[in-house]
Amino acid sequence: MSEDSKNRSLRTELWLPTSVKEMNALGWDSVDVVLFTGDAYVDHPSFAAAVLGRTLQAAGYKVAIVPQPNWQDDLRDFKKFGAPRLFFGVSAGAMDSMVNHYTAARRRRSNDAYTPNGRHGARPDYPTIVYTEILKKLFPGTPVIVGGIEASMRRLSHYDYWQDRLRGSILLDCGADMLLYGMGEKSILELAQRISRGEAIGGITDMKQSVIVRPLSEMPAADDDKNIVLSSFEHCLRDKRAQALNFRHIEEESNAMKGKVLWQQHGDVAVKVNPMYPPLTMDEIDAAYDLPYTRMPHPRYRGKHIPAYEMIRHSVNLHRGCFGGCAFCTISAHQGKFIASRSPRSIINEVKAVTRMPDFKGYISDLGGPSANMYRMGGKNLEACSRCRRPSCLHPRPCPNLNTDHGPLLELYHQVDALPGVKKSFIGSGVRYDLSMHHTGNEKIDKINRIFNEELIVNHVSGRLKVAPEHTCPQVLDIMRKPSFSLYHEFSRLFDRVNRENGLRQQLIPYFISSHPGCHEGDMAELAVETKDMGLQLEQVQDFTPTPMTLATEIFYTGIHPYTGEKVFTAHSPEEKLAQRKYFFWYDPAYRADITRSLQRLHRTDLLKRLFPQSASYPYSNKRRAGSKR
Repeated sequence: MSEDSKNRSLRTELWLPTSVKEMNALGWDSVDVVLFTGDAYVDHPSFAAAVLGRTLQAAGYKVAIVPQPNWQDDLRDFKKFGAPRLFFGVSAGAMDSMVNHYTAARRRRSNDAYTPNGRHGARPDYPTIVYTEILKKLFPGTPVIVGGIEASMRRLSHYDYWQDRLRGSILLDCGADMLLYGMGEKSILELAQRISRGEAIGGITDMKQSVIVRPLSEMPAADDDKNIVLSSFEHCLRDKRAQALNFRHIEEESNAMKGKVLWQQHGDVAVKVNPMYPPLTMDEIDAAYDLPYTRMPHPRYRGKHIPAYEMIRHSVNLHRGCFGGCAFCTISAHQGKFIASRSPRSIINEVKAVTRMPDFKGYISDLGGPSANMYRMGGKNLEACSRCRRPSCLHPRPCPNLNTDHGPLLELYHQVDALPGVKKSFIGSGVRYDLSMHHTGNEKIDKINRIFNEELIVNHVSGRLKVAPEHTCPQVLDIMRKPSFSLYHEFSRLFDRVNRENGLRQQLIPYFISSHPGCHEGDMAELAVETKDMGLQLEQVQDFTPTPMTLATEIFYTGIHPYTGEKVFTAHSPEEKLAQRKYFFWYDPAYRADITRSLQRLHRTDLLKRLFPQSASYPYSNKRRAGSKR
């Protein structure tokens, strides 16, 4: 690191203040907003506290950040800035704290990627609740606003896997004045402006992407053209079918271009969820990414590494949103299904900033997004999109109104690779091959997409390309909202051909999930046989983890598919989950006897013969290996 870069990395005035000393050094004697986060403070557009803080700063507000406050001492971290002029903001961080803390088997994780040196224990379970309760006791007259993934996904009644029970809105559990769900730049800025103009927090009832508690008398008696009245929390506790139907309304409205207000009774009050803002325009999303980030962790972490930052420090995000609608994913519930894409100018400027980083060696680690290849895509007829309630634009088949042209993304790759200092740009985010391989019938677009696939494989793979078929069985894939596994075979053949023609030795890494709703033990045995026949050995796998506000979680809890009303089997007990998971490791001698007994019990000797034919041996060193999400 050059002396200039080293000095710059230690100049705390380049960051938002995290201490009173830093605040005073800026010439401030107070702040307008204090943001509390369960993550370390990294001044980078991939970290929400930095984005929201910089957004408010650009509008003229004085903002301080308190990262990972100590909730177990005399609470000095919560007291140090005093009461801000406008409000406190609280977020658990970039992940739901329970996903961050626990495995699918509910075992405590030993590290935390968003904490210096990966140390665990820097945040409590449910920081949204813990931090808010502390602030409300210390500063009862100051508004507390909660947001982030943990709060967003828990804004209405939801199943909590770690407590194995249905919980009500987190807004009532924590006692905050308001919850801002989804991506928060527009909502937090509008809230700051309205409070600055003198509006009382209790009187702000119409703001988009906000969740508030209202008197029961304000809740409509029935659905109308602007409102949907959900089954009450108490009703959902008694009737799982009511909870399943609620979810369908919630998912449809969170993916609607023009959503309705959702209401849910909790005891003697009503929780009101205002609809989302329209998708960000290109200028609006550019504005969020063009703010003066240092792109580095705060100097308070000098000498320590933050694993989540190390993963993304040389990466650039191209867009937000995802129209895949996978049953186990929260992206569309949080970011929406409509893609908001940055301009090439904004992206190129950020890439140039990366090239100036002192440790940059010429390789962009990821030009990606929630799904790597949805840049500049969306409906060709937006009027049709405004009426649409489909949760996925790709399942059960790509929407005929969907523009799948990979041309703008391909051109962007070319522009980045032509920049001085860039040796190569990689795609580290997951690629939707069902999107890039979809035959539109438009000869020009289909040709461009074929070129995209080939250039992706030749120029943008860092030895391994991640894709996510998730399963092999049609009935499981249908519940997952994923394409037929035959498409993976087609992409795998393309991948092998392109590698062969270009003298490359790269790996295609498929990810799979066990114990997903709709998956039986026999389905996992078939997955084992099919992947074995492809020469794959899956060394690490992901066991399904129910997280709030996903289709798969609702099925896991209720046993009912919200869209069909049909009952769906799901593995629940540790024994049922292990019975599925073991098939990933058919090649390990330690599992052979157990798998043999299981297949005999299932009367699937056909699969047993294919997994363990008496005349064959399978030396591990000759097998292709594939990783997974966990």
